[in-house]
Amino acid sequence: MDWLRLPRFGRDTVWIYSSTAIVAIAAVITLRQGITDYIQAETHCYQSVRTNSAAEPYVNCFSVSPTGKFSKVFKAGEDTGFVKNANPGFAMPGLWDGHGHLQQYGEFLNSVDLFGSTSMDDVRSRVLSYADKNPKAGSKEEWLRGIGWDQMALGKMPTADDLAADKRLKDLYIMLDRVDVHCIWVSQAVLDLLPESIPDIPGGEIVREPGMGVFCDNAMDMVMALWPKPNNEKKRQFVKSAMGKLNEVGLVGIHDAGVTPGNLNLYKKLAGGDDWTVRVYAMIECDERNTFCPNDIDQYSSLDGFLSIRSVKLFADGALGSWGSALIDPYTDRPDTSGSLLVNASELVYDTIAWAKEGYQVNIHAIGDLANRNAVDAIVTALRLLCPDEPLPVCQSYYRFRIEHSQIIHPDDQARIHAVGIIPSIQPTHATSDMAYAETRLGKERTMKEAYRMRSLLDVNPVFGSDFPVEPPNPFQGIYAAVTRRNPHTGRGTDDSPDGWHTDEALDLDQAIRGFTEGPSYGGFMKGKTGVIKPGAYADWVVLDRPLEETDIEDLRSLRVKETWVGGKKVYSRE
Repeated sequence: MDWLRLPRFGRDTVWIYSSTAIVAIAAVITLRQGITDYIQAETHCYQSVRTNSAAEPYVNCFSVSPTGKFSKVFKAGEDTGFVKNANPGFAMPGLWDGHGHLQQYGEFLNSVDLFGSTSMDDVRSRVLSYADKNPKAGSKEEWLRGIGWDQMALGKMPTADDLAADKRLKDLYIMLDRVDVHCIWVSQAVLDLLPESIPDIPGGEIVREPGMGVFCDNAMDMVMALWPKPNNEKKRQFVKSAMGKLNEVGLVGIHDAGVTPGNLNLYKKLAGGDDWTVRVYAMIECDERNTFCPNDIDQYSSLDGFLSIRSVKLFADGALGSWGSALIDPYTDRPDTSGSLLVNASELVYDTIAWAKEGYQVNIHAIGDLANRNAVDAIVTALRLLCPDEPLPVCQSYYRFRIEHSQIIHPDDQARIHAVGIIPSIQPTHATSDMAYAETRLGKERTMKEAYRMRSLLDVNPVFGSDFPVEPPNPFQGIYAAVTRRNPHTGRGTDDSPDGWHTDEALDLDQAIRGFTEGPSYGGFMKGKTGVIKPGAYADWVVLDRPLEETDIEDLRSLRVKETWVGGKKVYSRE
């Protein structure tokens, strides 16, 4: 019997169906949906379409279902109406940034831009210009924010007195992030909120010479605790501003590298709205960094693929530019220090295992070779515990643990990364931004053997990104840096190697493109759904004036996207 009828209640008859009937009904519903999708599908044709699919690398047409997925990908004949009415331009899969910071980027777009500042006068001038246009900024309730200063460009480590040198800034509450966001520079008004005597902080640095004003890594926390956080309305504006700019450079998705539970709950409310035009693979960052907070947020995946929460961000060390990355041996230019571990090795192992047992992918920020060694140790230990009866690479394929930045790695640990298949999350423009001082920090031999690997890590599914707002989010600049090992802003390598810095680690164009498409797809558990144009994948693509393969490599530095589409909807047009 396929069904049973229960007694009538009021005007309704209640039916209970057997499993056979339920399967049949589901099949009918699926068939009807499939027919509806086919009838209502929109077909787009271009001069050429790069698919990233080995079966059919290039086509010229595809259809998009009402559900926002590719339903058909095909090559139409030259004499068909499809080709005759093709859209001008060349399509390719939408690009992803495998490591960026959405809220921070939105805040940067609404704060003082200090990137490229070369003197204290320059900094003060930019801060004053912003303050004039934003009269509320600088109050105790709304600090004046900015990002992008670099003590190497300024000629010295800045102090609160350097801001107070202009009397118009003297009493303002100011907090400015260093270019790598691992240090903050604050005004005297902010310093006055802190205790008179501040002890040293483990895993951080309070810069006391030539004067007070700069706090790095874990030492930043005491200041950040006093900073009046933006409300949800401002955060919504930050998200909208950031996503618009990301779409403009061809980005359809990002791996958001460190989002607090409160912001993730806001993301859940915003995802799927008209202003949410970028897919977000979010990494949880506990309110207290490097802790275990599974009760503060649940795993989450929206049905439309616009928000996924299934990974966590841990921090092993600081940044190279501020001597904060943790090294096995001391810095060449500062033999008094080897950098700072933000968490000790045993705690990193504990956190990795604890999160993995809850079913989360663990992504560890590690720049220095000691930090990378600790990250590999933590991941290997966790894998052995999680899969005692399986080879480590097999277990790693389930969990896909990552090392964010993977910048300076001892050869012994590079070998372990290859053997296990640990995913490196790499920002190609970090190499070309840091190359001016990397060898000064690390010495020639350590730089040559350990630093900024790309080609030699291709076999472990690297994820490419930019770390915006630390670097511009433009993925074509990242592709340029990966292929040429030259700075996309200048087109040059170092003075010693103007044609490219350590070009033995350079990639070919196809490898670089896949680092911004297939790499984030695999590293974010979305293989076959993103980074490719094929039936069943999300209908995300960008349109260019010419194929990348036919674009002069130097033109990548200034390439402008023609259109960006996400879920079958146009979210950016250059016209």
